[in-house]
Amino acid sequence: MRPLPFLRKVSCAVFMLVCGTVSGTASGSTSAQSTYQASGDCAGLPRLDLKVAKGMCMGLVAEHLGFVRGVAAIGQDIYVLDMGGWASNRGRLLRLNLKQGGKPEVLLSKLNMPNAIIATPDKRLLVSMLGRIVRIDPAAKDIAASMQDVVTNLPGTGRHPLTAMVLGADGSLYINVGSATDNCEIKPDQPGKAAFPCPEIGETPPRASVLHARLPATGAALDARTIPVHARGLRNSMALALSPDGTLIAATNSRDNITVADASLPDAELPHDTLSWLAAGADYGWPYCFDQLRASPEYPKFDCSKKTAPSRLLPPHAAPLGMLVYSGKTMPALAGRLVIGYHGYRAAGHRLVSLALDSSYKSVGEPKELVSGWNFLAGKHPMGAPVGLATLDDGSVVITEDRNGTLVRLAADTR
Repeated sequence: MRPLPFLRKVSCAVFMLVCGTVSGTASGSTSAQSTYQASGDCAGLPRLDLKVAKGMCMGLVAEHLGFVRGVAAIGQDIYVLDMGGWASNRGRLLRLNLKQGGKPEVLLSKLNMPNAIIATPDKRLLVSMLGRIVRIDPAAKDIAASMQDVVTNLPGTGRHPLTAMVLGADGSLYINVGSATDNCEIKPDQPGKAAFPCPEIGETPPRASVLHARLPATGAALDARTIPVHARGLRNSMALALSPDGTLIAATNSRDNITVADASLPDAELPHDTLSWLAAGADYGWPYCFDQLRASPEYPKFDCSKKTAPSRLLPPHAAPLGMLVYSGKTMPALAGRLVIGYHGYRAAGHRLVSLALDSSYKSVGEPKELVSGWNFLAGKHPMGAPVGLATLDDGSVVITEDRNGTLVRLAADTR
């Protein structure tokens, strides 16, 4: 049976019922199809039977963590967000320490759909929740009391209500604001019937954009409606990273249902997801354009030549949800490479890839698969569902999986 197009993105509001079946309860239980069966050792953790690039292995840190999304690290402590599914106020902040066996400790509960987390240089945490971003001191005696808003009035409605973010070297914050719809359809149940001009890109802040916030050290929170727009026309940039020269890189989840709008366009092959080194002030064309500035079928006469093309195309429906530039020392084959997690359930998804960067920190060559063949295999492992990525002090990379409720680690294979 052909998969239904609207089930592709885990970040979509229409995916709520599916997410609800796998996200577990507020206590962190999960009902994934299968658990991992480990055999052997991967840098001190149970080794997973996955196809991993030469010189690396994948180990299981912890499972039954709930609907886990963002991950960050401060020293030996790993902080993981359990979104709690798509119901309100069921999220949790967890802390794990590999030196202490990786057993999760619940630091905060009843959070409202937490998705992204960043460790700041002053050892605080920035956490995105529905409609806002907060700062937390994880070392405080009363962690809940340390929580303060830093950004408010972010859109929290529609198809893409979750916030992704990345911290700049200067302490500023880049914030994804996803589109409210698939491709600006007039009604959610009427794909192919779109509004012109698209009203949501005229909102404040505009949907399908990336904001650039200068965070105050103290005092009142920033109102998202006053934060400058860095780039627009980006449907849902759930994977953000900074190149070594400070350029913002965005991996964007492109539209669904294109074959409904034009039966001659195959949904399995179009559109591609995109990877862009974002230019300040640029408009990348959503919802009017897709791929390398092709006019969307709902807007066949639109002049896409005035929009900015993506830097490169990613596989269709790969659904990138996490990305980083590897800065560790223990996996030299990854040195300076861009690492991307493909979350999608279709053929191009459920894998981890890397891209080489040239002397100007732009991507060159074809992606190299780091973890592939991550399909459901009865008695061995579930289908991979990578979301958040973070590099630890020891050079390994931890990865959350929302559908599977797990935290896994990519490390150098020493055997």
